[in-house]
Amino acid sequence: MSKKQKEMTNKPKITVSTIGLLIFFIVLAIIVLFPIFCITLAAFRPSKDLMRFGLNVEIDLAVMSFNNFIFLFTGENSYFMWFRNSLFITAVQAALTLIVSAVVGYGFAMYDFKYKNQIFMCVILIMMIPMEIIMLPLYQQIVGMKLIDTIWGIILPFIASPAPIFFFRQYLSGIPKELMEAGRIDGCSEYGIFGRIILPLMAPSFAAMGIFVGMNSWNGFLWPLIVLRSQEKFTLPIGLATLITPYGNNYDVLIAGSVIAILPILVVFLFFQQYFIEGMTAGGVKG
Repeated sequence: MSKKQKEMTNKPKITVSTIGLLIFFIVLAIIVLFPIFCITLAAFRPSKDLMRFGLNVEIDLAVMSFNNFIFLFTGENSYFMWFRNSLFITAVQAALTLIVSAVVGYGFAMYDFKYKNQIFMCVILIMMIPMEIIMLPLYQQIVGMKLIDTIWGIILPFIASPAPIFFFRQYLSGIPKELMEAGRIDGCSEYGIFGRIILPLMAPSFAAMGIFVGMNSWNGFLWPLIVLRSQEKFTLPIGLATLITPYGNNYDVLIAGSVIAILPILVVFLFFQQYFIEGMTAGGVKG
């Protein structure tokens, strides 16, 4: 068999199912990206144009401009302050949640202790409880801790979240326990085993859950709205919501601010999408 024939044999065959799957995902991508495209175009249009024609895909260069973004950054709005607050809360909450949840998930996956399964079952049950049910007792607890109108009142209640704990437990269940035994033989402490052996293996899971936790924190609206009182501590979703008042609706500025707010999560996902897919796949393989 000649070299050319071997190359033709090794080429993957394009079947009807492959073409159909490709078309399906292209259509799905268009459906997902279409609202983002519409809202991006709307960010460059004046408010009166939005009120008359709504969101559409018409590109009219005669009315499109950067005025909304200029007003957003130079007007009386505190957009940079809202952005900074959201960035700080997201970074701190994601870091603390990942650390605490990874340690707890590691304990559930790698150690055997009394009532282990029962306690883990409680973690799963907590995942089924809606936030609205625990909001009032959680608020009373925050008031008792004197954390109202503080950034820590937003961060601390959710650093031990059941969903990341469940995810890390599932991910670590796929790692052989023989690695721990090898570390003990080499003289590593239990903390050394976690920090030097297990933690490097958890990089894909950290990337996947970091995007999930960061996105939830970045988009958080209801709980920060309940906790915060001072305008200088508002997060980005709350700050943008203040643009809609009974005395005037700045939909054009609101849409421009929303477009900018999408960028951080989008950039993070584009950089870590490979680890995100790997971590989510590995976390769902073994129960």
